[in-house]
Amino acid sequence: MGAILFARAPFLPMTLRCLFVDFNSYFASVEQHDDERLRDRPVAVAPVMADSTCCIAASYEAKAFGVKTGTPVWEARKLCPELIVREARPARYVAMHHRLMAAIEDCIPHGHPESIDEVPCWLIGRERERSNAEAIAHRIKQKLAELSPAIRCSIGIAPNKFLAKTASDMLKPDGLTVIELSDLPHKLHSLELRDFCGIGPSMEQRLRAAGLHTVQQLCAASRQQLHTAWGSIEGERYWLQLRGLDVPVRATRRSSIGHSHVLGPELRSFEGARAVLFKLLAKAAMRLRHEQFLAAGLSLRIRFVGLEKRFERDLAFAPLDDTPTLLDLLGEQLAALERAMRRGRWQPRRHPPLSVAVTLTGLEPVGSVSHELIDSRGRAKAVSTTLDSINQRYGNNTLYFGAMQQALSHDAAPMRIPFSKIPEIGLEEDVVTHKHAGGDDAVSDDAHELYRLRERQFKVLAEHAHREVQRKPGYKPRQPAAPYGASSWARAVDKPDAIPAGTTLPLF
Repeated sequence: MGAILFARAPFLPMTLRCLFVDFNSYFASVEQHDDERLRDRPVAVAPVMADSTCCIAASYEAKAFGVKTGTPVWEARKLCPELIVREARPARYVAMHHRLMAAIEDCIPHGHPESIDEVPCWLIGRERERSNAEAIAHRIKQKLAELSPAIRCSIGIAPNKFLAKTASDMLKPDGLTVIELSDLPHKLHSLELRDFCGIGPSMEQRLRAAGLHTVQQLCAASRQQLHTAWGSIEGERYWLQLRGLDVPVRATRRSSIGHSHVLGPELRSFEGARAVLFKLLAKAAMRLRHEQFLAAGLSLRIRFVGLEKRFERDLAFAPLDDTPTLLDLLGEQLAALERAMRRGRWQPRRHPPLSVAVTLTGLEPVGSVSHELIDSRGRAKAVSTTLDSINQRYGNNTLYFGAMQQALSHDAAPMRIPFSKIPEIGLEEDVVTHKHAGGDDAVSDDAHELYRLRERQFKVLAEHAHREVQRKPGYKPRQPAAPYGASSWARAVDKPDAIPAGTTLPLF
């Protein structure tokens, strides 16, 4: 019997090592799960209820009209007049994520979720045989169907995670694609360069500059060619992954912590943008301390309706982590924007702020930098520590800085779910909001788990889509139908006739 098994072994090449589950149109599907009236209807999910923002998810019914992630809401409504737009409910998506992970766990142990809507599962032993791997995939689909007919998934099975993730995108929705070693590379030739994880617009341009215009050319390129095209060892890693080899995950170090937010119409004024930025920075500073880092830089970005030019500031300073000092630095930079408004170089009613972003950069682990001996900084650190302890015990923003009041009163900058991780509810979600307090978004304490690793955040897709729209022939910036309004003191210096139409002045 032993000799027979030994003889059969070469004829049973079990090259399948990873089963990758990708939930289809996840945010929109959860909305359809929660509200049966939305099923089989075009649904889009937006971060705020404003036409000037972008869709962060679209159901397949909406995708049939050309609506996709990054499509501006106003454009999506044109493409699909019957589109139903729902405001994102991140806490609900996190809660449903855990239920879905538990359903998959009943079929096969899963690895660390790649993001809130995808997860790899590792095949071992005879699970690697194609028939057994496919049987597991069908069991997962059946489990999910029992949980919710509205939430579907596509599954890819391949020799490594890179190819399994690629396979999961090849047949949507509700697809199952298997790539074996014997299928390589010809099964990949029908794809486009951008279909591969890690190849975005800029990387595609670099590949084309290197003479690699098709996937067939990419697969046929030598290891050195890809090293040269990428300009680093990452090109060689890609060469190996295309051939089905497992490549160890490279150790990475966090380099920044930041948040961004598209402003709702009620906050499109200097004061509204300032309040939201203060809230975003306070949240980033809390995460900074939670992850035990110090920041040596701060990056500030503000985009405006109808203006291509952004307000940008980049600061460098001695490493620190206390909220009061960081807010002081932010306030000093925003004073320049306030001066531009007073001098008539920026008219908030003509070009109201559209989105804001703040990022802490130059991160260093706590302990790698000597402590400051200045008393005032010591007091600021003590204030930050007290804030953290109270908010972690009673809920985020139970205690907060007064400059954030306007943002909190409008529920601005709520918890968001980036593509890079699943958020920690305790650090991200406000303890009470005006829109969803005590509603269906309640999440149990076990929703705190931090999951990791997907690639790009929504704002990158949204800004790319915004630039693409601007390049279209005949594009005209959308102006608000009526003034969004600023505070009374702002209106006194922001008179419509302060600057003649057509006058060009340097901004900021």
